[in-house]
Amino acid sequence: MDGGSASRPLRVLVDMDGVLADFEGALLRGFSAAFPGEPRVELEQRRGFLAVEQYRSLREDLGVKVASVYESPGFFLGLDPIPGAMEAMQEMIQMPNTEVFICTSPIRKYEYCVQEKYIWVQKHLGPKFVERIILTRDKTVVSADLLFDDKDAVKGVEPNPSWEHILFSCCHNKHLKLQPPRRRLESWTDDWRAILESKRSK
Repeated sequence: MDGGSASRPLRVLVDMDGVLADFEGALLRGFSAAFPGEPRVELEQRRGFLAVEQYRSLREDLGVKVASVYESPGFFLGLDPIPGAMEAMQEMIQMPNTEVFICTSPIRKYEYCVQEKYIWVQKHLGPKFVERIILTRDKTVVSADLLFDDKDAVKGVEPNPSWEHILFSCCHNKHLKLQPPRRRLESWTDDWRAILESKRSK
């Protein structure tokens, strides 16, 4: 995909949990509060995208318990914004020749998750971003130039997605070493603008 085409804007997809909203911090706090006597995985010990799998590896029933935290009402609504994320999104949507969308995958038990994601976006980013939410279990079928996502491997039915995946640093992926040309954004206080411009100039 030619990100530098003058005929159309640069299209940017931004994941929600772990990129805009602090899923991991809320999960640890929620688990510790609900199950104070159980072993927990501190943020610096998190490995792998799915927390439920790491907890299950400690003890089978811990996977069920940690899942009950993020499946409960109010969990997604109460997530704190990632530092700098709201400011970056507001700046990005104002950039000329740029389209930005929130592209997020709801959990499988979506009874509360979907509605709370919309309310969260309305609360923290405003109505213009509510109109730019894409909910999908498969991000590979969404056409764009860039995807900022904390999942180390974003896979689906499309083997060659149109977007370049920029790995957003989160506690569970910081230990991973990326091989060029793969790129990482450590935080929203780092130069995300340079990533957009480098893609735009190709």
